[in-house]
Amino acid sequence: MEVQTAARALEAAGHSVVHMEIGEPDFPTPAPVLAAAQRALADGGIYYTSALGIPELRQAIARHYAERFGVAIAPERVIVTAGSSAALLLVMALLVDRDDRILLSDPGYPCNRHFVRVLEGEPVGVPVGPETNYQLSADLIERHWAPRTRGVLIASPSNPTGPAVAPDEMRAIAATVARLGGRLIVDEIYLGLSYGGEPGSVLSLAGKHADDLFVVSSFSKYFNMTGWRLGWVIAPERHVRDLEKLAQNLYISPPTLSQRAALACFLPETLAIVEDRRRAFRRRRDYLVPALRELGFGIPVMPDGGFFVYADSTRFSADSERFCRDVLAGAHVAVTPGVDFGAHRARDHLRFAYTVDMAKLEEGVARLARYLGKAPAG
Repeated sequence: MEVQTAARALEAAGHSVVHMEIGEPDFPTPAPVLAAAQRALADGGIYYTSALGIPELRQAIARHYAERFGVAIAPERVIVTAGSSAALLLVMALLVDRDDRILLSDPGYPCNRHFVRVLEGEPVGVPVGPETNYQLSADLIERHWAPRTRGVLIASPSNPTGPAVAPDEMRAIAATVARLGGRLIVDEIYLGLSYGGEPGSVLSLAGKHADDLFVVSSFSKYFNMTGWRLGWVIAPERHVRDLEKLAQNLYISPPTLSQRAALACFLPETLAIVEDRRRAFRRRRDYLVPALRELGFGIPVMPDGGFFVYADSTRFSADSERFCRDVLAGAHVAVTPGVDFGAHRARDHLRFAYTVDMAKLEEGVARLARYLGKAPAG
């Protein structure tokens, strides 16, 4: 956010900036979703709903898992939340007591560790690198387990690095966490934006352990509804009532208008729109990764989901935070330093978000090339 503030200041001074720092889709909310929201407004009735969400939306999400991932989920397990952040906070409030440990990957999305800390737990960042696709593995989990470890939080695909956990590894992780007596929470908010074939939810991979998992997702990324603040968690049935009570106390209910609008996300015409946009994101990735490699950035693992590239910048600087400031000032390209995402080799890396159109990506690469003293890639 500090990079974005500095970039906006440059723009206010009359400069053009290519924004590759913020992880928000540049596509607008799909038209059928907007139309559903307009109908809901016209009908009135924008009152509180159940803390679990409206039944129609919970049923629609369960159908989506059956149709897209081949997983039968009881709608009663689906809890609609005020964004995936609220879903993660609810799960942490349920599971974490003071000094309990939750294992997470380092690098990883910073708010995940903050959700643990706000409950007075201890987030344990486990260093990961290209040898495990920047993800936790069953072996790493076993080696970092301790008496106070309560569970494991995995994002697949991940922010900031992009890779997903391989299916066989996810099965092993689910079995290992269950054997160790912990709980597995899987953040799948980028699962719809997968580029290596049809994505698979952990719920289709975990076998007999699937009923004990917490799976978090969102309408923000794949469905392009960031500002509507709507997500969900699929929880073990025995915990739904406790999560409902937590939600009632923390935020009463998810936003009613957003829920009414989100019913349209699962219409065939909406799915056609977001699938077309997913293909556009893949084209951007397929351009940006080779272009950055040609400029000299290290990207040992091709990101197979989301809209981020995590790049080693040590060829250019020993301090990626300073390098980001210099690139913004000298090339007018805004990118995010690795220090936002953890401690493990954080100053060696940058995160590029390909959440701008292809023309802007090409302009950003050309500006970087000039700044770094190279010809444009490609």
